[in-house]
Amino acid sequence: MSLSSPPTIKCHIISHYLTEQSQPELQRYVFSYTITIKNLGRGNAHLLKRYWLITDANNKKMVIEGDGVIGQQPHINAADEFTYTSGTVIETPVGVMQGQYTMEDDTGNVFKVEIAPFRLAIPNILH
Repeated sequence: MSLSSPPTIKCHIISHYLTEQSQPELQRYVFSYTITIKNLGRGNAHLLKRYWLITDANNKKMVIEGDGVIGQQPHINAADEFTYTSGTVIETPVGVMQGQYTMEDDTGNVFKVEIAPFRLAIPNILH
C-alpha cells in the first residue's frame, strides 16, 4: 500500500438553460453543464466512474451512476485538465446537482473527488 497522497483534483462547473430543448408547459427543463476537471497534483489520475444526485424544486431526486463521463474514462495527467459537456432534464425551472467521481492514481489507489452542489436554473428566476 502506497503512502503517497492522491492527486489534487478541482472541478469548475458552468451550467446553462437550454431554451430551445425545454418545454415548460410539459414540465421539461433542459440544462447543459460544462465541467473542467483540473489535476493540480504531481501524479496522474484516471476517471473511472461518476455519481450524480439531481434534485429539482419539488424535492424529486434522480441518481445517475456509470462508468466515466460522456462515454470516456479520461486519464488526466499532472498539471493538465479535461473538459466535457453533458446535460440533464428536470421537471422544475430550478434544481441542484452534486456528486462525485471515482478516480485512480498511477499506483492503483482509488479515491473519490466530491463535486459540490451547483445550481440548475433558468435565467433571471433567482436574484
